[in-house]
Amino acid sequence: MKRRGNFNVFSSHAWYVPGVGGMFALLGFLVLGGLLGSLVTLIFSAVAGQHAAMEYGMLLSYPLMFLPAMFYVAAQSRNRSIETGGFALDSSNFAPQKEWACKALVVVGTIAAAFAIDALAGVMPPMPEYLKQLLQGMTTGTLWVNFLLVSIMAPLCEEWLCRGMVLRGLLNSGRMKPVWAILISALFFALIHANPWQAVPAFILGCLFGYVYYKTGSLWLTMLMHFTNNTLALAVSRIWPEAESWADVLGGHYWIFFVLALVVLGLVILAFSKIKPQSPSGNCDPVPALFSE
Repeated sequence: MKRRGNFNVFSSHAWYVPGVGGMFALLGFLVLGGLLGSLVTLIFSAVAGQHAAMEYGMLLSYPLMFLPAMFYVAAQSRNRSIETGGFALDSSNFAPQKEWACKALVVVGTIAAAFAIDALAGVMPPMPEYLKQLLQGMTTGTLWVNFLLVSIMAPLCEEWLCRGMVLRGLLNSGRMKPVWAILISALFFALIHANPWQAVPAFILGCLFGYVYYKTGSLWLTMLMHFTNNTLALAVSRIWPEAESWADVLGGHYWIFFVLALVVLGLVILAFSKIKPQSPSGNCDPVPALFSE
C-alpha cells in the first residue's frame, strides 16, 4: 500500500465532495458556528468590557463561525479518503495563460467588477442605519483589526467554503452543468452575507469568482480576487469616509469609468475563456484515494 497526499487544510479536505445535500449541511454547520461565535463574543464582552468586544470581538467570532464546518469536512474527508478519490481544492491549470498573467488579470478584473457593481447603489433602497454602522465598524475602526478581518480572514474562510467546498462539490459530485453550479454557489455566497445590500454584489462577484475557479481550479486565485475586492472597499472607506459609492467620489464622471470598467471586465473574461477545462466539470485536479495499491 502506498500513502498519497498530505494533511495541510487544502489537501486533507479533498476527498469530501459535497453535492446539494452536503451544501445544506455546510450551511447548517455555518449557522451553528455563528451561534458559537456569538456566545464567545458575549463571554468576551463580560470579561473584557463592551468596548473591547466591539473592537476585537469579530476577530474571535468570525473564524469560530467556520470551525464546525471545517471539523465536519475534515471528518467526512478522512472517512472517504481510504477507498474514494476526490478533487483538489486548489489546482494550477492556467495554460495557455501564464500564472503571473492570471494573477494580474484577476486583480484588474475584480477592481473593474467592483467599480461597475457600485452602480447598483443608485437603485437599491437606503441601507438601515444599524446595518450601516455595523459595516462601517468593520472598515473604520483600528486599521490592523479591519485589515486582518476584512482582507485576510474573510477571503480565506469564505473562499474555502464557497468555492473550495460548495462549487468544487457541485461541479464534481454529479451531473450538474457548470453554469448551474456557478450560479448556485454564487447564491450560497450571497446568502451567507445575510442582507441584500451585500448579497446582491456578492452574487455578481460570486459568479465571476466561480467562473475563474471553474476555468483554473485555483482557490488561491479566487482568494486573491476576494482580497482585492475587500481591500479596495477598506481603502475607499478610509480615504473617503463619507462616500457611499464611487458616484459620490467621481460625480458625473462615474459613468465614463463605468463603461471602461465593463470593457476591461469583458477582456478579462475573454482571456480566461481561452483556458480549456480538462473535463466537463472544470479544472479541479483529481486526487486518488489516500491508500492505493
